[in-house]
Amino acid sequence: MAANSFREDETIKNTDMKKVFVRMMGYLKAHIAEIIPVLISLVVCVLINLVSPLFMEYAIDVHVANRNVTGLLLTAGAIVLLGLVYAGFVKLRIYFMSRIGNKILLDIRQELYEHVQTLSLTFFDSRPTGKILSRIIGDVNSLKEVMNNTITNLIPNFVTVFGVVVIMMVKDWKLALGTLCSMPLMMAAIFWIRGKNHKGWQDVRKKSSNLSAYIHEDIAGISVVQSFSAENETKSTFRDLANEHRDAYIKACMYSDLFGPAIDMSWAVSSMVMYLVAVVFLGYTEASVGMIVAFATYANMFWRPIMGLSGYYNQLVTNMSAAERVFDLLDTEAEIVDKEGATELPEIKGEVSFENVGFTYDEGTKEETKVLENVSFTARPGETIALVGPTGAGKTTIVNLISRFYDIQKGRILIDGHDLTDVTIESLRRQMGVMTQDNFIFSGTVRENILYGRPDATEEEMIAAAKAVNAHDFITKLEKGYDTELKERGAGLSIGQRQLIAFARTMISMPKILILDEATSSIDTHTEMLVQKGIQALLSGRTSFVIAHRLSTIKNADRIFVINNGGILESGNHDQLIQKKGAYYDLYMAQFA
Repeated sequence: MAANSFREDETIKNTDMKKVFVRMMGYLKAHIAEIIPVLISLVVCVLINLVSPLFMEYAIDVHVANRNVTGLLLTAGAIVLLGLVYAGFVKLRIYFMSRIGNKILLDIRQELYEHVQTLSLTFFDSRPTGKILSRIIGDVNSLKEVMNNTITNLIPNFVTVFGVVVIMMVKDWKLALGTLCSMPLMMAAIFWIRGKNHKGWQDVRKKSSNLSAYIHEDIAGISVVQSFSAENETKSTFRDLANEHRDAYIKACMYSDLFGPAIDMSWAVSSMVMYLVAVVFLGYTEASVGMIVAFATYANMFWRPIMGLSGYYNQLVTNMSAAERVFDLLDTEAEIVDKEGATELPEIKGEVSFENVGFTYDEGTKEETKVLENVSFTARPGETIALVGPTGAGKTTIVNLISRFYDIQKGRILIDGHDLTDVTIESLRRQMGVMTQDNFIFSGTVRENILYGRPDATEEEMIAAAKAVNAHDFITKLEKGYDTELKERGAGLSIGQRQLIAFARTMISMPKILILDEATSSIDTHTEMLVQKGIQALLSGRTSFVIAHRLSTIKNADRIFVINNGGILESGNHDQLIQKKGAYYDLYMAQFA
């Protein structure tokens, strides 16, 4: 389903509509107790529908023919009473199905959201966020009417059509065949329309997803758009995508709108044939006025559900593409999972070992990129390892492999002697703290953001973590201190302040292994000096991996690895590497010359 660009249509594997429908209906099983009253009301309503024409036939042939006003009024009263009962059960059906439909929608959306949480970073790397949102929100919403109408329309319409055919055949098979004569014409028309319609609505979903992805990307980067005065270009792109969506929608609607005329034409042909059979072939001796009126009513009762079924089918085809997209996402398997028999990682000291590790992004594809080859090292518990090197050399890849955001293709990674693939992901990451250059600040209070990774921490522990990274002073100066509400992404705070809150959030989790990936790049030099003092005390006894382009921030590291050409080019502390006058020396002198 991947589509890296908002301009690129997502690909959905060919699916069997029957299997998709059956899978969608499987969500009804959890609500069977609430469906029973709906089914009871359906049975009552269908029975009332089927017997109503018989009352009319009886009234015409018996009471009208004999001018029995009293009998006619009593029959009319019975029909009105049946109508009131019918209306009551319809209201009951609508009430229960609305509740069931909303609950099912919640079930599907919850399942979809929880599944997305388990997917690997490669999944999110390969598609725009807007396209994922489109499936969780828009596509799931599209399933509600299908769920509701399956019970409220599909079942009663099918039963009504079957019951009407049986009654008509019993009363007069010749009139019945006249009424049904245009069915082959209708089936041929619907079969042709179906294929065109399904593909049309698939295209609509794809274009809608592209549009959502672009809107999300444009709003997320609005500061860049405005700083480059690129509003006209974004308007033009939006217009093109909106036009593509409009054109696809119009084309899909064109095929959808063919269902009604095809059935109307078949209905008209069948009505003419029925009256022709009644008048020419049967005459008054075999077909009374009441019978003809009853048959005309039954004909309407036959074709009206057919029209309803066609509307349901039209809706089903329209929204089946949404169901396909939802299930396609649910069937996307996480690449990083616990293997069978994986055990909990016990409390660790923090020794990290790489043994001939090799890693390639997108292995086996055209985009294959080899990053690491035969990398080996051991970080001792409590040791600080700094990683330096040119962009794209593999520094961030190394720390991502330690967190097992990706799986290696060659070699082994061990923590305290435990192979990462033998322990559960949750028990591994629970003992790690990761902070990157672009840490996300959630909507909520400062307190909630700091306690995000450890909600059970005490007030004293939270304040101690904030003080350690020198965030406490500026937090207390905010309007409500730690209870100050923050907007999405920490809007209203400086970049440095956002970084300090994120740093406190990482620190309070008390990780055994700490990863800092350009974590201080957005903090000014004065603040960075204060943070470094707090870090030194906080990192005591913890293994840490630090990536920084500003070499001044890693001078005190126990060891510095220069990463390049798929491996460790040099290693040693700052003084050793300066004396060696190799790659690190060149980097250092280039930065401070």
